[in-house]
Amino acid sequence: MPRARRIRGLASLAAVAITLTVLIWLRTRPEAPGPPPGWAAVDHVADGDTVVLRGGVTVRLVQIDTPEVYFHPECYGEQASAETKRLLRRGTLVRLVQDTATSSSDVYGRLLRYVIRRGGLNVNVRLVSDGSAAPYFFDGVRGRDAALLMRDAEAARSRGTGLWGACPGTALDPDHGVATGDVDG
Repeated sequence: MPRARRIRGLASLAAVAITLTVLIWLRTRPEAPGPPPGWAAVDHVADGDTVVLRGGVTVRLVQIDTPEVYFHPECYGEQASAETKRLLRRGTLVRLVQDTATSSSDVYGRLLRYVIRRGGLNVNVRLVSDGSAAPYFFDGVRGRDAALLMRDAEAARSRGTGLWGACPGTALDPDHGVATGDVDG
């Protein structure tokens, strides 16, 4: 009996030691590193032109508009949103660039920014060039990339790329949000 009691005592002591070791490790382990200074990580894409960063900051891609996905679903809305999700997967590191010609935020409190993916890809410009978005110059304010956005939109429209081929009759009118028509016609 004394031997069995001693083994149980040693087993209990070992369990306490392991538990204490794990608790100490949990308290002293380094936190997962955050993004480098000047960069943010994408949490999720809300729709084709809106991104939520880790920490909850919402960013509206400035100077562009994509077809609606939710309240009044439009032609090519789902595809535009899928393209933004492809370009900005969860955890993608991005740099936000404010256009000094435009407002810093919109009436909903979203930051208005160009979203630059690591490697230098301007997501706003890419969405226009692949036909997933159209230029949108709110209140007629043309920012730093306005000429590039217009050129890329005209090229995508002439090729029938993206929304320009999928949604016949869509006007290229940068002073108004893109209107591709209802999904049901």
